[in-house]
Amino acid sequence: MRNDKKAAFKREMAAARAAFRACEYANAFRRLERAHVLGQRWFTTHLSSHWWMLRVALKRRDRRELFGQVQRLIAVVPGYGLGWVPKGNTGGANVHPLKPMAIPDDLRADLGRYSVTLDVAGRVLFWMILATGVWLILS
Repeated sequence: MRNDKKAAFKREMAAARAAFRACEYANAFRRLERAHVLGQRWFTTHLSSHWWMLRVALKRRDRRELFGQVQRLIAVVPGYGLGWVPKGNTGGANVHPLKPMAIPDDLRADLGRYSVTLDVAGRVLFWMILATGVWLILS
């Protein structure tokens, strides 16, 4: 993750954690959605945003969100491995996990240019090279 994107993600996560500590769960969740938009292309930031969304769901005793976040935490691994993350998706259970969404205007500059197609192509190429290397070693 580049430094400008990392700084924007950290800013949203810090605001979310502060709201969480202040028991302002609606505000915390809104900030986590923004962090999710910024960090969903990278494994640890994507996982972190869903982990904190799960914590908010637990505090709110929101079963629907809790179930949705458990599903999304599991899906982070194959989603990252394949590079498939829907651009702009906020990550909450109220949104289909594969639905692309508009990126908020104030986050566009932080996110920069972003192509799901290029991410998927890059990951597919990576896995093909890795599989070829393993095949060559084992044969």
